[in-house]
Amino acid sequence: MPYIGTSPSNGVRQTYDYTATAGQTSFSGSDNNSQTLTYTDSAYIDVYQNGILLVPSDYTATTGTTVVLDTGATVNDSVQMVVYDVFSVADTVSKSAGGTFESNISVGGTLSVTGNVISPITLAGTTPTLTIGDAGAEDTKIVFDGNAQDYHIGLDDSADTLVIGKGSALGTTTAMSFDANGIITKPLQPAFMATKSANQENFAVGSLVTVTFDTEVFDQNADFASNTFTAPVTGRYQLSYSIRLLQLDSASGYYYAQLTTSNRNYINIFDPDFGQDAGHWTITFSILADMDASDTAYVGIIMQNGTAQTDVNGNTFFSGYLVA
Repeated sequence: MPYIGTSPSNGVRQTYDYTATAGQTSFSGSDNNSQTLTYTDSAYIDVYQNGILLVPSDYTATTGTTVVLDTGATVNDSVQMVVYDVFSVADTVSKSAGGTFESNISVGGTLSVTGNVISPITLAGTTPTLTIGDAGAEDTKIVFDGNAQDYHIGLDDSADTLVIGKGSALGTTTAMSFDANGIITKPLQPAFMATKSANQENFAVGSLVTVTFDTEVFDQNADFASNTFTAPVTGRYQLSYSIRLLQLDSASGYYYAQLTTSNRNYINIFDPDFGQDAGHWTITFSILADMDASDTAYVGIIMQNGTAQTDVNGNTFFSGYLVA
């Protein structure tokens, strides 16, 4: 156990015993018990001659290693010095009550903290570095404890990935993941692709017909349903479609596909007069659309006039994702 000053195993005072020679005034070095005289402050030393305590004016003790009597001793006189340990505990921080260190603290081993560390904390130096973990096979994380929602940044050691997610538990709701090759994935980022399980045959003439998409290839964040994509947040969304048409009527004045969003409509129009009815035609379109939270987007097709003979083939797709 550490102590301030001399350890209790050595006592809090030290006694030095000397046997004087005729007229001896100076006492230093090894005593009768082979102990070498040393003291810190003359105010903390008592000098006895033949058992009588001398007053400080009867001797000089200034060097820390020698005591000089003003009057020479008689042969075989017993001269004894009692030296007291000297220490100060004024500039301390209480273990039980705590306090503040107002200068630098150096820790050579492990620093364990129970409770809160109060900010601000500054990492200084030429290359400030904060290392979390000890190269062991375990997950490590930083948790941001919010009022209504917590977030975390952590290392998924088993997958060798850095993850950013919602909540305090690592990997429960991962928003972004960085793998060992620097590849970034965003499992919650809105992204979808939908297609058709069958042809949409002989769609009506003269009005906008919604293109149906009853099969989801993927729907990350679950924002697509009933042929419609609903924006979960305000942002810029890349929206695309590819519509394969069958049995076009060249007598129709035009066909056009329309991407309908809450803010505006995007039209892709063409004249089907190729000299004869076309058996196959594919319309493709892509746009970076501005959408507000809860805005919707869906795809429609219009045949101006003619015979209702055109089909939307099952090999038709609608897709999109949040860009920014």
